[in-house]
Amino acid sequence: MNIFDAIVSRKAVVKFKKEPVDDKLIGVMLYMATHAHSAGEMQEWNFIVVKDEERKKKLYKAALEHPLLKEAPVCIVVCADLNKAGMRFQKRGEVFYSIQDTAAATMLMLVTANALGLGAAWIGSFDEEMVKDVLYLPDNLRPVAIVPVGFVEKDEERRERIAFDNLTWLNMYGKKYDISYLFQPGARKEIEIKPIGNIIEDALKKLKEEFLKKTKK
Repeated sequence: MNIFDAIVSRKAVVKFKKEPVDDKLIGVMLYMATHAHSAGEMQEWNFIVVKDEERKKKLYKAALEHPLLKEAPVCIVVCADLNKAGMRFQKRGEVFYSIQDTAAATMLMLVTANALGLGAAWIGSFDEEMVKDVLYLPDNLRPVAIVPVGFVEKDEERRERIAFDNLTWLNMYGKKYDISYLFQPGARKEIEIKPIGNIIEDALKKLKEEFLKKTKK
């Protein structure tokens, strides 16, 4: 699967299987997430991997009883370090860049999960204070997303997307940027890109090497 397929074939999860997810797969998702863009290369994200059933039940309550949080074998809570974000960019870093950057990391996790044959969802509706209490988060860490992860039992049909040329303007709002002719059959050579499977394989190899180095110390 190349990166384009991983993006366009992603579907919304309806139900997860009762099947555990290997830590290696979660590791690849987190590894890819850390390659997201961040303002000033702050990388102010923190990830809490939740497997404990009792703690997942509490997250379920905090997230308005979203069923996927109860079913998923793993939930990843994405947090923004507000101190780190504000250190360089002050208030704008705290309230704006921190949300942009953690959103970019979350999206990379979702795409990677799909490429790995997993399902993942983006839960953004929850009581922040309840989540902070459940995970013992310090004041500087703000939970911004909960990502339940697992093998998919049922998903939704992918909905038709609004064509980008209906949402895009050239130089100013209202002047259409129409390049749809470039995407007609036979209009161009297909874009060639390294399969995402090779990228993931390289990432796993690097993680294994780093683990072996640590165990030898």
